[in-house]
Amino acid sequence: MSKQTKDIETEVLIRKTAKQLFFGEGKFNATTQEIADAAGVNRTLINYYFRSRDNLFNQIFEDAVKREEQLREKVLFSDLPFKEKIEMYIDDSLLQAKEYPYLETYIVSRINDGCFYKEEEEWEKFMQRFFKEFEVEMKKGTIEKMEPIQFILNIASLVSFPVAVRPLFQSTMRISDKEYDRILSERKEIIMKMLFKN
Repeated sequence: MSKQTKDIETEVLIRKTAKQLFFGEGKFNATTQEIADAAGVNRTLINYYFRSRDNLFNQIFEDAVKREEQLREKVLFSDLPFKEKIEMYIDDSLLQAKEYPYLETYIVSRINDGCFYKEEEEWEKFMQRFFKEFEVEMKKGTIEKMEPIQFILNIASLVSFPVAVRPLFQSTMRISDKEYDRILSERKEIIMKMLFKN
């Protein structure tokens, strides 16, 4: 294996490990030593590849945000019928939420700190298309009449809340990991029945 290949593999390993610690386990304050230990590498390699823990954190955060934006855009700008787009979005969101349950919490905290990650022009284009398709569906009678933002809030709440409160629910209701995974696997069907009339 060449040094360049080994360097790339080590960098990817560090990124993946840090992402798991930050967004999979909610350890936003994990130190470079904790990241290095979890990745099974020397701590100096984190500084070698990323210069600092904060640089590593910011790169991983930006990657995660880009992935989320790409998911939304892929779904919204596809030629699928509206209902299928929502199904696809719920599938992908639940999958990501299961893998990285603390990502959305961190994104919200960054926005609260004044860091908004979506360019206004792109966001405007995204929302205009969504509102237009949403209006068509309301006229067809497949969804209840409501403001589009209420529909978006419903999706976000129904997908994110069970993941965000998982530790609390499992602890207070004595639910095992296996059982909670089963509950989450049934969410899409329940959410779709709540969002659509037929």
